Amino acid sequence: MADQHLLRKLPKVDDIISHQAVQQLLKEIGRETLLEVTRETINDLRSNILNSEPGTVNEGLVDINETVKTIENKVRRINEMQIQKVVNGTGVILHTNLGRAPLGAYTQDILQSIAGGYSNLELDMTTGKRGSRYQHMKELLLNLTGAEDAIVVNNNAGAVLLVLSAIAKGKEVIISRGELVEIGGSFRVPEVMEQSGAKLVEVGATNKCYPKDYENAITEDTGALLKVHRSNFKLIGFTRDTSFEELMQISEKKGFPVINDLGSGLFIDLQPYSYPYEPTVQEVVASGCDIVTFSGDKLLGGTQAGIIVGKKKWIQKIASHPLTRALRVDKLTLSALEATLKKYLQPEKAISEIPVLKMMTVSHAELDKKAETFRDILPERLNGLNISVEKSYSQVGGGSFPGHQMESRVIAFRGNPEEATKLERFLRTEKPAVMGRLSEGAYFLDVRTLFESDLSIIVKRLNDWSQRSDNY
Repeated sequence: MADQHLLRKLPKVDDIISHQAVQQLLKEIGRETLLEVTRETINDLRSNILNSEPGTVNEGLVDINETVKTIENKVRRINEMQIQKVVNGTGVILHTNLGRAPLGAYTQDILQSIAGGYSNLELDMTTGKRGSRYQHMKELLLNLTGAEDAIVVNNNAGAVLLVLSAIAKGKEVIISRGELVEIGGSFRVPEVMEQSGAKLVEVGATNKCYPKDYENAITEDTGALLKVHRSNFKLIGFTRDTSFEELMQISEKKGFPVINDLGSGLFIDLQPYSYPYEPTVQEVVASGCDIVTFSGDKLLGGTQAGIIVGKKKWIQKIASHPLTRALRVDKLTLSALEATLKKYLQPEKAISEIPVLKMMTVSHAELDKKAETFRDILPERLNGLNISVEKSYSQVGGGSFPGHQMESRVIAFRGNPEEATKLERFLRTEKPAVMGRLSEGAYFLDVRTLFESDLSIIVKRLNDWSQRSDNY
């Protein structure tokens, strides 16, 4: 039987609301919300008492001052922004959980300027009449990719959905079995395709697909050939792919388009920086591919977007489809994307000023210098953990360059595995959050994905932890 005397001691709503500290909360949150939080807190206390063995509940829990503290914490959490800055020390550059591509300083300045006022989003400044929101970056995309036309939607999955809906609804779309990929969040290409109203026709085997496999599957109902670049996994060994050039030869005979879902959207060949071959957008467009789709927030290094480029006759058909309105992007997405794309007009600027590319191409010497600079402002030992610079490996992430690792440098915290676990939890759960990685009883911060401004944040957080770690 529950502790009845504790139930009787539960503070009343009116008493809590009239408490001086709670009255101050009315300046931060509306009365109705505050009443809801108060009732919820009391109900939680009541449930705790009813569900506990008699004599096991601390009587201090029903003290009105303790209840007020709980309400204050809840109100603080309500008022806090849920999307917050996170310091990325994981070494994963395109970390999907952390928002993928960080934007450069120039892009941030543009966003601040556009967000705080009005813009010419759909205004033709020459005529003073309504214009197209896509016109602002169309010429830029055509210049950079060599395509005849272009349009931008909210993400690459949306781009594929729109393309198939506009081009192949009610028709068959032929795709290799080895390209039926899952794109993250348990979403799979076949499922996205089905929503477009197109009928999926699988050809070939998982590891091998020849041009004849596509040719044998063509019927009078065929609407397109689809190639999905395997940007998030590798298929190695006894394999054979049908190239987009081979697909173009097939489609030219039949008159239907080849669609290439390129995924990552690479604009600069990174093989000189020891990366494996990855087709660039320009290369695929130059092959004659009719429609190419790719992401804005992966290797391109911009904001989330789905970019569609290709032959004018197909892009115009896509642009006039009703789904284009449903998937359209806003002024901030377009501004951020335009600002990022402009850096590619000078490839050397793109490498040095787009954070994703800069992190991907940083030299070992620069990593050494960055790591040693960081190490010099840290103590040699902290709460039973020795601190040192070690060699490690980073990943691109975001489903790009799967299996490829880049040699990097980490700040390693080694010693007591329990203390390393406490450190990881403290840095992750307190604010501003710092994300590193735990491995084999040690904690690591990879300097490749750290900005210079992050170092002072980490130092402060480590100082806080050295004084509070016993609570973790």
